[in-house]
Amino acid sequence: MKLLYLALLSFLLISTSALSLTKISSPPQKLSGVDEFIRQNSGKEFPPIPVLNSSNSSFPMLSAEAALAVDLDSGMRLYEKNPDSPLLPASTTKIVTALVAMDYYPEGLVLKVGNVSVDGQKMGLVPGEEITVNNLLYGLLVFSGNDAAEVLAQNYPGGRDGFVTAMNLKAKQLSLTDSYFTNPSGLDGNGLITSARDMVRVSVVAMKNPRFAQIVGTKEKVVTSLDGKIVHRLENINQLLGKIAGVMGVKTGWTEDARENLVTYVTRDNHPVVIALLGSQDRFGETKELIEWIFGNYDWKEVKPLHSP
Repeated sequence: MKLLYLALLSFLLISTSALSLTKISSPPQKLSGVDEFIRQNSGKEFPPIPVLNSSNSSFPMLSAEAALAVDLDSGMRLYEKNPDSPLLPASTTKIVTALVAMDYYPEGLVLKVGNVSVDGQKMGLVPGEEITVNNLLYGLLVFSGNDAAEVLAQNYPGGRDGFVTAMNLKAKQLSLTDSYFTNPSGLDGNGLITSARDMVRVSVVAMKNPRFAQIVGTKEKVVTSLDGKIVHRLENINQLLGKIAGVMGVKTGWTEDARENLVTYVTRDNHPVVIALLGSQDRFGETKELIEWIFGNYDWKEVKPLHSP
């Protein structure tokens, strides 16, 4: 029955998604029918299959250098544009940073802030401040604090270098074949690279962690140092959160060279979809457009397995 399901899935992908999406992007280099990594992580043996519901040829035209939208349950690609192109991740890197930190640190563990020298977005940590790992994760994922990333890395066994090594081991473990990380915050340089496909894959895993999902779905949060004397007011940079129905996270990213990046987890009518945009000129507007197009143009068809008499 599994072979029958996979055969049907492959046929539908070729006959619907592949033929239509080639009108908006170059032909897919990897036409496998199902991304097995994503489908297996859904936990559903015979999930509904998304099928385009009309012959409408008006597909989103995006400025993003790369884009990938995947139906989480079936693993089928709903939209793609250069999904395997190597591009700069910027702060979407912090998805991997958070996973490594969650693997090692208990959430209530208190870390001491050292001398943090980092450019870009900061939550405002103070040298000598004592703060829990959980509060640092909020600063990392909600406010995209580069200083939070550095503190988590500095306190890891082997220090910052050990943490970056662990990030790349995590990437290998999750089959992020296009990714290489050189720092915990996502600042450009030294070969830091990823792809839209890798960002989808890592987000599928991350959102299965209830603590990660809760944090990235938080619109605003006030966290403090252990003694309560230092207050950090955090507001989520993700402008779609709380404004676009079904959006539950995941992570923004921006540098001058990377342009605008956004990874999004959205679910409507119990159909979860993960979208990754890299190198966009309007990450929020283009992601919103993709969300509305996907849920307005796909129908999810139930697959009934054959039963032996």
